[in-house]
Amino acid sequence: MLLGASLVGLLLFSKLVLKLPWTQVGFSLLFLYLGSGGWRFVRVFVKTIRRDVFGGIVLLKVKAKVRRYLRERRTVPILFASTVQRHPDKTALIFEGTDTHWTFCQLDDYSSGVANFLQARGLASGDVVALFMENCNEFVGLWLGMAKLGVEAALINTNLRRDALRHCLTSSQARALIFGSEMAPAVLEICASLDPSISLFCTGPWEASAVPAGTEHLDPLLEDAPKHLPSRPNKGFVDKLFYIYTSGTTGLPKAAIVVHSRYYRMAALVYYGFRMRPDDIVYDCLPLYHSAGNIVGIGQCLLHGMTVVIRKKFSASRFWDDCIKYNCTIVQYIGELCRYLLNQPPREAENRHRVRMALGNGLRQSIWTNFCSRFHISQVAEFYGATECNCSLGNFDGQVGACGFNSRILSFVYPIRLVRVNEDTMELIRGPDGVCLPCQPGEPGQLVGAIVQQDPLRRFDGYLNQGANNKKIAKDVFKKGDQAYLTGDVLVMDELGYLYFRDRTGDTFRWKGENVSTTEVEGALSRLLAMADVAVYGVEVPGTEGRAGMAAVANPSGSCDLERLAQLLEKELPLYARPIFLRFLPELHKTGTFKLQKTDLRKEGFDPTVVKDPLFYLDVRKGRYVPLDQEAYTRIQAGEEKL
Repeated sequence: MLLGASLVGLLLFSKLVLKLPWTQVGFSLLFLYLGSGGWRFVRVFVKTIRRDVFGGIVLLKVKAKVRRYLRERRTVPILFASTVQRHPDKTALIFEGTDTHWTFCQLDDYSSGVANFLQARGLASGDVVALFMENCNEFVGLWLGMAKLGVEAALINTNLRRDALRHCLTSSQARALIFGSEMAPAVLEICASLDPSISLFCTGPWEASAVPAGTEHLDPLLEDAPKHLPSRPNKGFVDKLFYIYTSGTTGLPKAAIVVHSRYYRMAALVYYGFRMRPDDIVYDCLPLYHSAGNIVGIGQCLLHGMTVVIRKKFSASRFWDDCIKYNCTIVQYIGELCRYLLNQPPREAENRHRVRMALGNGLRQSIWTNFCSRFHISQVAEFYGATECNCSLGNFDGQVGACGFNSRILSFVYPIRLVRVNEDTMELIRGPDGVCLPCQPGEPGQLVGAIVQQDPLRRFDGYLNQGANNKKIAKDVFKKGDQAYLTGDVLVMDELGYLYFRDRTGDTFRWKGENVSTTEVEGALSRLLAMADVAVYGVEVPGTEGRAGMAAVANPSGSCDLERLAQLLEKELPLYARPIFLRFLPELHKTGTFKLQKTDLRKEGFDPTVVKDPLFYLDVRKGRYVPLDQEAYTRIQAGEEKL
């Protein structure tokens, strides 16, 4: 502001008082501007203008298509129908597990059969059907068929068991549950407590004695179902498509609402931003109940006509062999996956594949270059964006370590911002006017996105649980009276506008590619330990992605059956949520509002030279917790202990 006023003053003085010619006035202004720090802006402009223009073109292209589809009331099934018309006989999906190839026409027929079958069973637009199965072609055909009818799929994490699984079914008010035969044991555990009106269908190998009473075998029923396209439901581009469950501070999974426009936006921004091609073949080994696998990956098939290879689960030893077998050109990853691949011994397949792009999020800067050079990957397509967020980012030009960028020149074009937070409490820091304070380059802050409900690119669709929505929205963030989405993630921006992931705020942390709810783990541990006070938090471990779970337990007596605890936790919690480290101490300190204080615990970590309380870690080979002494700590720090 002061610089601008000075330039205007100099202009008026030079022209009106000194009566200098415009050429001299121009040079005077330029020298003053550069001499007072304006050269930094010029440097940023020169280095980023090409990137910013390309990003702006991508944004405008997607925005134009979104507005058109909104006006025409398009949906994902309607867009998929256009894809089928373009190349009906092209391979759409390949399931690695059985080498099953589906053409676009076959996927269309299967999904139409699903829609007609569900309609015959009395389901209609707006109803919910839960889907609980491992990756396969049928997974895609099932939720797509539901969408053709207007039925909303609740995509359930296959790691969930008991209370969490039951919660997902009841909170979604699902009228039916379709599960893979591999998930039958988990369904059996909760079937007695489910609403008797829920219809149960099992797909895959059939054994009547292995499923709950009343379950029907879905596969032969779908074979007999009509394959014509059902009548179009009364749904538009901003209506619900399906639900994806995310971990949250409530302690149980939250159903994030995915509308048709969000599905398109997430897939399209990746497609255009990273310059994908219709003839690309994507290798998708990520869970299809998550947005990365099902939207960013499968979305390229349904919307852009690409072939997608689906693998049931990631395998480091088979990864490159699969890519060679199916001529894959794009692979999907999460950061942890890349580290697993680098830990594999070198093999010939690494040099024979056709992969040109690695698409995903969480690739650590420390292994980024090594990953590209060893596996001959010419482009890392790193992005950032939670299922429900309205401020996705993309690293379109391959800046090492960055998860995206925001223009320093035209920052108003994409209304996102890093705002200052209290690092201990993660509360937003506001100025005298009550508006959040923006961060300067190099200053960590929480990423927020301005909410504009009338704009499909800026809207926040939230969760089924309205209470959960309130925790993700803040007011007076960019200006008085506005609303913004809180990502809960701390990032830092450099001078050129590149953004780098730093930390996850709130009561979640990331481990093994999954968000871990500390509240859920605390609740499970407390129940198993006679309602003892438990504080769960994430701690950094050298050489690993995310944070490993650590639990501090108030245990005045000092006695605990650790072997039995490990066995019980195996039944109660998914693998990624089980604490890696345990710390037993006489009592846990609380705030005045009885909240457990975790800041000091997190800082102290699991170093036995710092922590004088008894420490234990989960020995994966033994399947139980063992004492964490200095020798074990050294092995963990050196990456010699599998966690």
